Amino acid sequence: MRELTDYEKNIIENVDKHGWFATHVFDPDGDSPSFTYSTGFSKTLDQPEFIIFGLGRDLMHYMLWEVFDQLKAGAVPMEDMRWSNVLEGFDCISKKATLSDLHKEFTRSANWFWKWNGNTEPLSVYQLVWPGTQQGLFPWENDCNPNVINQQTKLW
Repeated sequence: MRELTDYEKNIIENVDKHGWFATHVFDPDGDSPSFTYSTGFSKTLDQPEFIIFGLGRDLMHYMLWEVFDQLKAGAVPMEDMRWSNVLEGFDCISKKATLSDLHKEFTRSANWFWKWNGNTEPLSVYQLVWPGTQQGLFPWENDCNPNVINQQTKLW
């Protein structure tokens, strides 16, 4: 068995200390939206991991903390579930991430941690989708602002 990298050790330490770890990914060229995803919800809460696209790093991290707290309080994520108090003034909606390359392209660290903890079944992930602030429309709704659509890679 290979030795853990410093990054992997950091994930494990943060999950042990805080219950989860956030990975923020950004495209330095700005061609793809940035995203942040959780690692450790699955171990600490026996719940799916979550991923958010297209907002500021600190905001997405805050949103994941709020999801973690709601899950810890008993929320059970479902397809098309509305999440209040995650994004000030707006509800968000969870969508089951089903993209075939999900773990290769987007949630690599969470998938590593899942397998490192001895799990063999696929890791479950939900995408938390936010509406546009001007119209309150989600990416799948008619007349949604194209920027809202383009900033949220569709994993469902």
